[in-house]
Amino acid sequence: MSLDLANSNVNRNITLAGTSVAIFTFLLFFLYPRYSSPDSNINPVLFQFTLAIIVSVIFSLVISATYYYGTTLTLSLPDGQGTPIFGKAEAFWLIGYSLLLLEPSLILFTVNLLAVALYALVLWFSYLYLTWLQFKKLTKKTKSTR
Repeated sequence: MSLDLANSNVNRNITLAGTSVAIFTFLLFFLYPRYSSPDSNINPVLFQFTLAIIVSVIFSLVISATYYYGTTLTLSLPDGQGTPIFGKAEAFWLIGYSLLLLEPSLILFTVNLLAVALYALVLWFSYLYLTWLQFKKLTKKTKSTR
């Protein structure tokens, strides 16, 4: 994979994740009041399933962008140089992206949709684990080039 292709994949996934967060917010802002009202005509199972799907989409896009981002870092390293992969900017990007993925579960806990909130939280912990594995793989590759 070329560096340009990896960079465009990162940008595409970040844009799609942002769009998905907007859809998630729209669902909660407009449909949750109707869902929580006593005379609701919204199917509660379908509503929570829809929220679980959008949380899954956000999770998948964030994981994909993380792996593409790791690819861009690997491709941009000079040959034979053991440079640190994650600097300050990358660390802040990773923290921000991780907190962005935590946001849906916190919102769902706030509005007391516990089943979907727990699902989103499990996906968030899965993201942290997969990110740790990716970081471990990248740092191992950097150490082997020294």
